[in-house]
Formats: sequence, C-alpha cells, structure tokens
Amino acid sequence: MSRRRFRPTLRMRLTLVYGGLFLMAGMVLLGVTFLLVQQQLPGTGNMVQIKMSGQIKGSPKSTPGPDTLPDGLADEPYLVSGSGQQINASDVPKYLEQQQRKLRTDALTSLLTQGGIALGIVGVASVALGWLIAGRVLAPLHRVTETARRIANARGADLSLHERIALEGGDDDVKELADTFDTMVERLDRSFEGQRRFVANASHELRTPLTLNRALVEVAMNRKTASADVKQLGETLLEINSRHERLINGLLLLARSENEVLERAEIDLADVVSHVVAQAADEARTAEVTLTENAAEAVTIGDPILLERLAQNLVENAIRHNHAGGFARVTSRVRPDGGVELEVANSGLTIPPYDIPGLFEPFRRLDDERLVTSKGAGLGLSIVRSVARAHGGEVVARPRSGGGLVVTVTLPAAYA
Repeated sequence: MSRRRFRPTLRMRLTLVYGGLFLMAGMVLLGVTFLLVQQQLPGTGNMVQIKMSGQIKGSPKSTPGPDTLPDGLADEPYLVSGSGQQINASDVPKYLEQQQRKLRTDALTSLLTQGGIALGIVGVASVALGWLIAGRVLAPLHRVTETARRIANARGADLSLHERIALEGGDDDVKELADTFDTMVERLDRSFEGQRRFVANASHELRTPLTLNRALVEVAMNRKTASADVKQLGETLLEINSRHERLINGLLLLARSENEVLERAEIDLADVVSHVVAQAADEARTAEVTLTENAAEAVTIGDPILLERLAQNLVENAIRHNHAGGFARVTSRVRPDGGVELEVANSGLTIPPYDIPGLFEPFRRLDDERLVTSKGAGLGLSIVRSVARAHGGEVVARPRSGGGLVVTVTLPAAYA
C-alpha cells in the first residue's frame, strides 16, 4: 500500500511565507542594530590617557587621611579596582584596555542573546497570528471548495446541481470566484433539467402514436379476411412496436431515476428479490436458465417502484444475456459496513473487463448490434445505475470466471 505524500495546504504555505518574511526582516534588523552599536562602542585603540601621580612621602603638604598612600608606595601611584584589587600605575593602561574589551564583548553578546530571544518569541507569535489570519482570509475559499466537493460527490444530479455557494461579503477576488462558480453550476443545472424535461415530454408524446399503431395493427390482424402474409406482417410490426414501447418506457424511467427521490419508504430487498424472481420464472424456463434466489433481510429506504425496476432489469439481463443450461442467481444481504447489497450473478459469454464500463452507457450493447428484434432497448444497466445513485448507492460489475457477469448494487441501510 503506497503512502500518501504529504502536501502542504495553502494556509500552511501562507503561514510559512508570513513567518519566514518576518524572521528574515527581524534578522536583518538585529544585524543592522548590532553593526550600529558596534560602531558606537569605543575601540581598544581609543584609550583615554590618564595621568596619575603619587604623593611624596614626608611632604609637608601631606595630610593624613583615608586617601593617603601607604608607606612604601608614596613614590608610585596605584589604582584600586572595584573588587579591591590594587593595580600599579604601570599596569593601569593594560587593565583599562582589558576592562574596555570585556565591556564591549558583554554589550554585544547581550544584544545578540536578548535580541535573538525576543526575535524568537515574536517570531512564534507572528507564525501563530499568521496562521489565524490565513485561516480567516481563506475561509471563503474553503467554502467554495466544500461546495464544489459536495456537488461532485452527490449521487442525485438534481440534488447536487441545485446547490449554490451564495458567498456574501466584499467584492474581492474570492467573491468573484464564488459568483462565477454559481453561474456555471446554474447553467449546468438548466441544461440538465432541460434535457430531462425534453426526454420526458418526447417520451410522453411518442407513447400515443405507438399505442395507436398497436391498435391499428391488431385490428388488421384480427379481420376475418386477413391473409397469412398480413398476419405475419402484423406480428413483425407488433414486435417492432413493442420494442419502441420498451424504449420509450425506459427513457421515461431513466429521466425519472435521475431526479431526486422525494417519496421514500422502508423496503426490504428480500421482498423485492422474491417478487422479481417469481415474475421472471416463466421467462427463465423458456430460456432454459436456472433462476435461483438467496433473499436475506436487507432493509433500505427508497422508492419501491424504482428499486423493483432496478432488480427487474438486473434479472432480465441475467436471463437474456445467457445460454441454454446456464444459471442466474439473485442475492440480497447486509454488508459488513452496515449497508445493504443486491447481487445478480449469471453465466454467459466471457466479457472483457475493459468492456464493462460501456455496459452502463445508454444504448450500448456488447455486440454493438441494433436489431429491431432485439430483446432490450439498451437502457437496462443505465437505469440501474441512475436508480442506485438517486438512492445514495452505487453499482459495480465484474466479469465472472467461466463467463458471465456479476453485478452488485450497494445501498444505504434504513437504520444506518
């Protein structure tokens, strides 16, 4: 398992930039201050010349007192340091030079030490303050990112594209970005809504002439004077008309399944599986396919009609895209993570893995043939995926070893 590479956030980068610039400016300021203080302090060569003279022992002007030189030193002056050390006059210049050098070193060391400590404390404070300021400045941008992520990860198309950022505040760059994003999402929403409305309206309009065509063909076939050729032609026309009706119904269901599911109820997938398997039993016997079920309790919340159509499409695909003597197995169960699962496995032709994603596209078939006598309209798995996503779930398919397909639909549990 590959480790995820660390990627610093924009807030962290801004904080590091703020803190780095402040520390650099502080170091430059501390260096300039050091040079200025160093220039102002006197150098070791600028010694103050001090002339000292002793008092001659036995001089008549000598007055005993606390400053009177001791005996034996009256003819040579000396200096008493603050620590009480007595320094001869000849050693005084050297002593003063040492003291001046020590004072200079102590002053510069103190400047660097205390200035560095102060710079470190203020630097940490500036980094913390920069972190807070960067967070406040980037808060609107985080809102834009979170909204975009919710729209991208939403299952239902209507639910996602109806959301807006609606950022309030000053007219700045982030506000302009949010308004532009809202305008883009609004145009996409109108486009998808118009497309779904067109499909629904066109499907409704096409159902009437198809119903009329079926009625006319059936009347013509049932006439007493109808010849065998007319009846054979009528059967062909009815089969074509039936395929068109399935196509229209599939388009209507596909348009409906892409909308947000408003009417939700608790439904057990085990009941759905038993009902759908019972309905498809005759078709399975005709196709010589063994249809079995393993219906365990798996309660979810959703539209019962759409979920039943989801299971029906999967079972019909498993029977129709099979071979004589094959099998189709339908299973419902609860997943370890708490969700519910509907799985349909069937035998059949070997399907390459790279062909599986195309099966979920509308009007896509494995053989790419569009015969008028085709058993389906090419919308089965497209409807399955749309219904699953409208209910907050997902569908995946994988080739089965030995031929055939395994389709798994995962949905949220009712009591998750």
